[in-house]
Amino acid sequence: MSLLTPNWSKPNNVGAVSSTREDGASKAPFSGLNLGMHVGDEPSDVLANRHALEVKANMPSSPVWLNQTHSTKVVTVQVPTEQVLDADASFTRTPGVVLSAMTADCLPILICAKDGTAVAAIHAGWRGLADGIVEEAANLFDSEAQAWIGPAIGFESFEVGLDVKHAFCQMNPEYGIAFKESVNPEKWLANLALIAQMKLQASAISDVTQSNLCTFSDEKRFFSYRRDGQTGRMASFIWINH
Repeated sequence: MSLLTPNWSKPNNVGAVSSTREDGASKAPFSGLNLGMHVGDEPSDVLANRHALEVKANMPSSPVWLNQTHSTKVVTVQVPTEQVLDADASFTRTPGVVLSAMTADCLPILICAKDGTAVAAIHAGWRGLADGIVEEAANLFDSEAQAWIGPAIGFESFEVGLDVKHAFCQMNPEYGIAFKESVNPEKWLANLALIAQMKLQASAISDVTQSNLCTFSDEKRFFSYRRDGQTGRMASFIWINH
């Protein structure tokens, strides 16, 4: 099983990992390590994938999974739970609670306090990003923190309409640097990872590391909803060790 270790210098007591699609029990069109129970895959295969990942990553407990709806809701998790929580980000100060953000083009963002006392995992599509999910999660940290932005659809692959560009640039004209004209008329290419970095830094999280990995262009390693339609899901995880 191929797992990604975020390329940041985190506290020693914090664990973090991001999955790929490689290996796993799922069959086409979810071929590989699909972690999404909601995409039409065989539930037993998804559970097998989740268990194998949990063991491989040496997680202290089973991950807390979210029912993600592109909202700005952040849930604070006090104890490990098998209940699927309605939110697009999660936060904890409790050692042993494994947070998750499930993606297949959207941004997975992990945040940890530099003293290792708090962590968060965020799922951010363009709408959640525009509405403020990053700020909602970042504001829960009351000490210096750092962030990692994981595999997501890249600048050259994410074509959007003028409505998306306006949603960001009317909010802050500085976000204009995250857009460039596409070869297709009235279409733009959007750099969501850059906007997320700008939002994190505006929320006093200046230490931001980009994975610079594109889900759309790397079919071997990543699921991509924009590329394939019906497909699986990866996830990024973070926790505080006991």
